Amino acid sequence: MYGDLANKLILEAKRTQQLNHKQKHAQLPMYHEDLIRNIIKEVTQLKKNTDFLKDQQEQLQNQEGNDNGLDENVLKCQYFVTLLCMERNKRCLLAYQKLRCDMLDSLAWSNSNSSIMELESNDLSHQEQEYLKEYGELITDLKSGEWADIDLSGSLTPPSDVFIDVRVLKDAGEIQTEYGVFNLIKDSQFFVRQSDVERLIQQGYLQKI
Repeated sequence: MYGDLANKLILEAKRTQQLNHKQKHAQLPMYHEDLIRNIIKEVTQLKKNTDFLKDQQEQLQNQEGNDNGLDENVLKCQYFVTLLCMERNKRCLLAYQKLRCDMLDSLAWSNSNSSIMELESNDLSHQEQEYLKEYGELITDLKSGEWADIDLSGSLTPPSDVFIDVRVLKDAGEIQTEYGVFNLIKDSQFFVRQSDVERLIQQGYLQKI
């Protein structure tokens, strides 16, 4: 039945969204290329059906002396339902692509390079790989340009505390801050200004306690 494939796609997008609400970092499942291709074929067939029904309506309207009101109403109903099916498929495709695009944006801004490399080889379509690569290059150019002194990838939510306790998850050597030098040795703990270590938290070196 028309619409079943698009419904499967939306259910998959919903599961992906629920999964990411429970996790700290965005996770993308494999791109459903075969399902996408079949939905596009269905849209193409629906478009042919709407064109045919529209031609049938025009032929009835051009006929003279025939009481064709009932047949015309039936054709209009068929045309309307077929058109709705086609538009619904398109909206489902766009919703699926928008969800994945938003998650790719989040990955690019989070500087999660290991996750990005894994996604490129396993989970993304060719078009998504190109998008992620070019979008990442734009972010890199932005960070190294006029706004190089500002951490543009930081959280948009203002911190509730200026200073926080952190635990070191893996060795990172010495870091220089406004308040001194810290030697980041695994399992050690520090009380530091959040803005000084925000990037290290994002990269997985530190964990907020």
